[in-house]
Amino acid sequence: IGLFNGRGGEFDAHVEAVDRHGVRARVGAARRPAPEPRVAVTLALAVLKGDKMDDVVRDAVMLGAARVQPMVTERAEVTRASLLRRHRRERWERIAVASAKQCGRATVPAILDPIALSELIDGLTAHPSAHPSLMLVEPQASAMVCPLSALDRTPPHEAVVLIGPEGGWTPDEIDRASRVARLVTLGGRTLRADATPIVALAALLTIWGEF
Repeated sequence: IGLFNGRGGEFDAHVEAVDRHGVRARVGAARRPAPEPRVAVTLALAVLKGDKMDDVVRDAVMLGAARVQPMVTERAEVTRASLLRRHRRERWERIAVASAKQCGRATVPAILDPIALSELIDGLTAHPSAHPSLMLVEPQASAMVCPLSALDRTPPHEAVVLIGPEGGWTPDEIDRASRVARLVTLGGRTLRADATPIVALAALLTIWGEF
């Protein structure tokens, strides 16, 4: 069998025993794991209602996201207290592990503790970086919006991508985030909140030469 440690290591292994306590395996030679994307993308995503977030985490891991940062925004239909009470982060971590297994990644992306959008903006303000921060918005949200296709095609080392909830960003959120992130759009059509992160991630990795 193949085993991986979630931190980029993958190994040959031989099963020696299976019993009610679990499986015991002898680890052998290291394997060459599937390559990680050149751009470490942090997907900063407003938490979606129901089980939609589960699907986004699963597919983001499959596409190659380096980190998932759940956020509570003004129009999100959840609170941080409810997320903690229902142990949602632990659930998303299990989904991330299962998705990494399915797609052959030896690295399991970090699922970070949920934070408020304001905290993320404060962090980006306090620690400015040469790496891009991008906020996905509707085309009419601001005069400063540019299409994703207009981005520099030189792949950065890292990037932070902010994606809003089902109800969208408020004007105040867009105004505050525009001071630390570039406002970009995926085009003139309105995408579902659970589709936008996956379309955006796939489009960005294509622009940066990953596919």
